[in-house]
Amino acid sequence: MNILVVDDSAFMRKIIVDLLKDMPGIEIAGTARNGKQALEVLSSQKIDLVLMDVEMPVMGGLEALKNIKETMNTPVIMLSSLTNKEVTIEALALGANDFVEKPVNLMAIQDEWILDFHMKIKSVGSKGKPFVKMDAASVKTVSSSDAETGEKIASSQLATHIRALVIGASTGGPRALLTIIRSLPVATKVPIFIVQHMPKGFTSSFAQRMNQETNISVCEAEDGMIIDRKVYLCPGDYHMTLKDGKIRLNQKPKLHGTRPAVDYLFTSAAQIYRRNLVAVLLTGMGKDGTVGMRDIQENGGYTIAQNKETCVVFGMPRNAVENHVVNEVLDLDSIGRKIRQIVG
Repeated sequence: MNILVVDDSAFMRKIIVDLLKDMPGIEIAGTARNGKQALEVLSSQKIDLVLMDVEMPVMGGLEALKNIKETMNTPVIMLSSLTNKEVTIEALALGANDFVEKPVNLMAIQDEWILDFHMKIKSVGSKGKPFVKMDAASVKTVSSSDAETGEKIASSQLATHIRALVIGASTGGPRALLTIIRSLPVATKVPIFIVQHMPKGFTSSFAQRMNQETNISVCEAEDGMIIDRKVYLCPGDYHMTLKDGKIRLNQKPKLHGTRPAVDYLFTSAAQIYRRNLVAVLLTGMGKDGTVGMRDIQENGGYTIAQNKETCVVFGMPRNAVENHVVNEVLDLDSIGRKIRQIVG
């Protein structure tokens, strides 16, 4: 995998390059100090992945990203910080595949940060190549049998009366969620709960951005909020559950290496809404969401997964499909239309 590192800080470029050198199968194709230099490199050689700072002189990350997405399909991961979180959210809306929050202490980078960094590089850069290849057409309708017992789930049909919708997403999720949000009707009959794997501080800006893109009220969830007919985004560094008509947030240990985790939301929603619940699992690496999808199915709810072709990383949806907890596999546009019918 040939990677281009773009940052105006020579120190940051060296740190990123040193981290990449520790990864097998990675080649440093080059470095650049700004977006203009990055475009020159991209026009002269094959690059598999671009790691790019958000704010730079001469040409910043947003302008360079627009140029890249207009002319090529090269994946881009933004290098960001809390000081420019709004710009980061804009980059995700423009087509950046993901972002990495720059470490606070560059002289003592934590192992957890390095692990997350390596995982994002491998997942986005390979765009799902390490995963088992599947023919989406062959899994358009998925068996709803329980993988552990072999027994048929009680109900695999979409209920006529839906009371809530839950959505889980990770890598590539922000852009997918914006696509879905833009397709929503002017009002929703049911609450919509979203868990997007995203660091603390960025979810507030992302909720604001989604709120600007739709007529339905979108907010970052708070502990104790009474559930209403709006869209709730789980805040970073918290798990979100539902109980007694209210949203509950907690900081239990990370699940699947992340907080928030999709499984916590899905499982708690299954216990409340049972067969009147629809769950959607979008693009992302790992296996978060599969256990929650099984709980939803066992309670009679309906589950939908995004297909491989429209995922940035076909990890979470693939794991759910392979564990037979998905009722339907759809492309992103079809998911948007289905959600519009359900909540409108």
